[in-house]
Amino acid sequence: MPTGLKSTSGQIIISGKLSETSANTYTQEEVDLQLNVLDREVFVVTAVDINCNAPQILSAGTDTEVKCAISTTSRTSVGDISNSNVLGALRLEAQGHNGGIYVAFDSSSLQTPPTNMDYIGIISTNNFYAALKGANNNDERTMDYRVYGYRARATADVYAALVQSEMLSSDA
Repeated sequence: MPTGLKSTSGQIIISGKLSETSANTYTQEEVDLQLNVLDREVFVVTAVDINCNAPQILSAGTDTEVKCAISTTSRTSVGDISNSNVLGALRLEAQGHNGGIYVAFDSSSLQTPPTNMDYIGIISTNNFYAALKGANNNDERTMDYRVYGYRARATADVYAALVQSEMLSSDA
């Protein structure tokens, strides 16, 4: 348990599915955690699992891609784990080469942390965000996600620091 926090629930699993609003269009969904801000309640994230459907393989020489992420604050792009507000990310690529040979690439963050990690992030505002965007696909791509964690109550000073840190990490 992180210092300054006291668990107020058992393990909670939040699952969802998100589809692009149209092909190759950034789409984001807000997931309400219904935290009690008057009691300084936070959500301690212990693991994230993300699945995207594969990018389409089109014609030779055309690269396609699907990017998905879970973040603590709203974003204007999918982002990756180099962004402090991204808890987990997945990128799938299909690179088309001349002659009809295709190469697929999979790049994901550590979606389930080693058992020696107590948590991978703390959400202090009332929500988190799932986002995805395809590139050069003919139709909409989708993502499934699962976020594992538990509710906790923070001391006043820890809560203030967590909220400020989360709001300052908001970036595109």
